[in-house]
Amino acid sequence: MSLHDDAVLVLKAYEGQDELRQVYLDHLATHPDGMWKACADGHVTASAMVIDPPRGRVLLTLHKKMRMWLQMGGHCEPVDETLARAALREGTEESGIAGLTLLPGGPVRLDRHHTPCAWHLDVQYAAVAPEGAVEAISDESLDLRWFPYAEVADVADESVVRLLEATRARL
Repeated sequence: MSLHDDAVLVLKAYEGQDELRQVYLDHLATHPDGMWKACADGHVTASAMVIDPPRGRVLLTLHKKMRMWLQMGGHCEPVDETLARAALREGTEESGIAGLTLLPGGPVRLDRHHTPCAWHLDVQYAAVAPEGAVEAISDESLDLRWFPYAEVADVADESVVRLLEATRARL
């Protein structure tokens, strides 16, 4: 099965955000290349909010290009067999933490936003950091920092706050 096919199945199974979910499905129906950065009309991306539930905190990256505190995530790559694996790969690469595990139940949220390259149709997962995890800044980040849940709204935009709320509801 292709990543495109996996994305369609994941989105068809996703419950909630019906109008936005349909935007994603329509995009994929009309863009066979809609999973890839090369699709100038927009592309599906995958992200992972890295959380540490026992300590009540979330790991955010100060994105080098966007200069905003965000969850880990980005473009799908040919090595990604599924959207979930793309999110896990991005979470691992950008956090430097091995052993992340995605929360069960599929994506936590969808978020469509414009970036310098195109519209991103982001499929957002949540990943739990293992006990004793140590983060490491990647070349895509200016900084990487753990924030208590209550402080996320002070540093991040509404999309990150909504993702955290949905993630905490899933816990």
